[in-house]
Amino acid sequence: MRFKPKPLKKDVHFECKFCLDCCRGRFIYLTLYDIKRIAKNGHDVEDFIMLSMDSGKIRFVLSYREWDLGCIFQDLETGKCKIHDYNPLVCQLYPFMVSHKPLGIEGEEAFEYRGEKLWLYYDESCPGVGEGEEIINMKEIAALGVKFKEELDKTDLEGFNSLL
Repeated sequence: MRFKPKPLKKDVHFECKFCLDCCRGRFIYLTLYDIKRIAKNGHDVEDFIMLSMDSGKIRFVLSYREWDLGCIFQDLETGKCKIHDYNPLVCQLYPFMVSHKPLGIEGEEAFEYRGEKLWLYYDESCPGVGEGEEIINMKEIAALGVKFKEELDKTDLEGFNSLL
């Protein structure tokens, strides 16, 4: 399922419903930070990384099952993440998204974080948005989105080779 962005304009309730959709059919971009954390917890880098090209830059992508395009760390019986305690930054961010420019979606508004204008979105196809007791605040989403971008910008083949 594709991300269907909807502008996020206020803090929101969220509860994962373990519907399995977010862990299938998506590239999960990994940063060196993510790779280090996953490997440090006993997983062989060769078992969980694939390479991809994005705008002429090599990207590291979490491996997926070929038969259903699902993440290799997703438990098929429960829908839960087997590496949840150290999952990738982009997974921690989902079902939210942070952009450094507007996407051109009706109703979007800039959110200021540390003097920078950001645009926050949520995936309208996620059944957990608006559900549950936990409240996700916009500042937390912005902080995580900025951290992901900073870490992704530092992620390159040279840094990866130094991990091995």
